[in-house]
Amino acid sequence: MSAPPSNWVLPDLLAQTLRPDFTWSELRPGVDEHRLYGSDDGSGPIASILRYARGARVPYHRHGGHEHIFILSGSQRDERGTYGAGTLVINKPDSRHDVVSDEGCTVLIIWERPVTFVERPDAR
Repeated sequence: MSAPPSNWVLPDLLAQTLRPDFTWSELRPGVDEHRLYGSDDGSGPIASILRYARGARVPYHRHGGHEHIFILSGSQRDERGTYGAGTLVINKPDSRHDVVSDEGCTVLIIWERPVTFVERPDAR
């Protein structure tokens, strides 16, 4: 979906992700995406549902704008902590981290601007 309708109501979002007609595409190995709105060209915000397989990882990256993550099920972690179902994480612009989900998880994510993958400062 490239543009949202004027209004959306998505009751029990986690239950909707379990429906057989809910479509997923691979965002990166082990992480599937269901795009709600937005495009990849960096021209505006993106909202997606992400489904992490057990052990899936998103490499170290920098946020070009605010990132909002609402954990719907399971948990994910970064260097600041582990976040379980019901947690809202807001990462500010220019913050950096990598993310892993040890048990797998499903999250609602909203990027104000796309992320940029960068080298970890301690990787040298």
